[in-house]
Amino acid sequence: MKKLILGGILAVVGLATTANAQIQKGNWLVGGSLVSSTFGLNTGGGYNINLVPKGAYFIKDNVAVGGYVNLGVNKVTNGSPTNFTYAVGGLGRYYLSPGEQGVSNLLNHGRWFLEGNVGIGGTSTEGSNSTTGIDFGVGPGYSYFITPNIGLEGIVKYAGVTGFGNEGLTSNITFNVGFSIYLPTSKGKQIINDAK
Repeated sequence: MKKLILGGILAVVGLATTANAQIQKGNWLVGGSLVSSTFGLNTGGGYNINLVPKGAYFIKDNVAVGGYVNLGVNKVTNGSPTNFTYAVGGLGRYYLSPGEQGVSNLLNHGRWFLEGNVGIGGTSTEGSNSTTGIDFGVGPGYSYFITPNIGLEGIVKYAGVTGFGNEGLTSNITFNVGFSIYLPTSKGKQIINDAK
């Protein structure tokens, strides 16, 4: 009975500290968004599936910098034109500490974060407007740690492309769902060495 109680206490302590170990200096974040909903601001909205792989390195506790790639296709209805999106660039994330600016840890298994990105990208609609130029976005998100090293994520972002083409600026609000894997530097080195 004592072993069972001790095991339960250790499990609760382990789960309560889960959201801190992953976002320490020297760790890696690999993952991305898989499903995205778009709400148009200056054009029609719709639903789409985008693949947005991301990779980042924690330069200090709670701060990660890295890169992203965005590839997407959107077709709202059967007769509507196909819309293609593409981008590549850099991103940054800042994870809010519990209690920081009134932010609380939801269920003690995750962290709120702010993410921003900037790069080169564009959008092209079949037989219609296109924009190519600077791809940018900013917004809040939440990572819920389903295991000590895997987070299920949701993020709401203002995203846009400004530059050249038929339309100078295209922008929208997106809601993205995906996951991230958090790897300590030693684990990352082991994976690279095993791949050689």
